[in-house]
Amino acid sequence: MAEPKTAPTKDITITRIFDAPRELVWKMWTEPERLKEWWGPKGWSSPTWKVDLRVEGNYIYCMRSPEGQDIWGTGSFIKIDAMSDLVYTDSFADANGNVVPARHYGFESEFPLEMLVSVHFEDLGGKTKVTLTHSGMPVSETEGASTGWSESFDKLAESLK
Repeated sequence: MAEPKTAPTKDITITRIFDAPRELVWKMWTEPERLKEWWGPKGWSSPTWKVDLRVEGNYIYCMRSPEGQDIWGTGSFIKIDAMSDLVYTDSFADANGNVVPARHYGFESEFPLEMLVSVHFEDLGGKTKVTLTHSGMPVSETEGASTGWSESFDKLAESLK
């Protein structure tokens, strides 16, 4: 029996320097009330965030499109090095946190059920350099995902003012 065919994947890496101390930028990435302020592309909101910030702890969130469509995501933390590194899995989910395929939300691309996100925080003396790598993205979705992350980073920069 043949193995299921999977779409080719590519890693996305985005680096941005934020005009804020590393401690604050870290909090923006790890505290649910702060994540709600900036998570998601331009025009999207993030009304729900639950975070169990510990290795093997889970998170679940909801992103809401400008048209009102909710898209849920979940994952678990693999590495937490406070103020320095966050590594976590990333999956589409239903509102109860159960992993679902991307087609659940109308995506045609063959997303893996689980991807990996690594975020590195570097102190630049009052500013913070953030390097994000989202691994396992279907090649056909990398442009949209890169735009989404860039717009999220724009919102994060605005929230830090």
